[in-house]
Amino acid sequence: MRKRKFGDQTFAKRVAELNRKAMANEQVVNLDAYRAASRRPEAKTILIVDDEPVMRNAIKRIFEKDNYRVLVAKDAMELSKIIEDTKLDLVLLDIQLPWVDGYELCALLKSHPLLKNLPVAFVSGNKTEEDIRKGFEAGCDEYITKPFEVEEIQKMVTQLLLKSS
Repeated sequence: MRKRKFGDQTFAKRVAELNRKAMANEQVVNLDAYRAASRRPEAKTILIVDDEPVMRNAIKRIFEKDNYRVLVAKDAMELSKIIEDTKLDLVLLDIQLPWVDGYELCALLKSHPLLKNLPVAFVSGNKTEEDIRKGFEAGCDEYITKPFEVEEIQKMVTQLLLKSS
């Protein structure tokens, strides 16, 4: 069997050297985790904006289990700080927020030249036709009412992320 060469090193020696360097830099990865990560694209980032901690955390857990990167904000101020530093793939937005409501936030996001294509979905307890109409007029891409089924919100998020890719 002919040995593959990298300069004056065999392939196996080159791999061993790279492994030693990675271990020295603490860049050791579990082989199964590496294989799984290389098969799926980089995790999408979802921002959940809801003033109710229980709801924020419940939605967060749903999407963390699906291997999304999930950030949370309780109001417009926290949302604005996150948007300054983070590339988002989707915003799940409640309507009933302190100070600036979800309708206003959605309209602001959709009016910004760099954020206008960012998918925004309302996740709200406001269920009337008028509420839903106002949500779409504000620019939301989807509207789901609380309480919701886990599968329903997962499907909506998957569809929005596929559309925006």
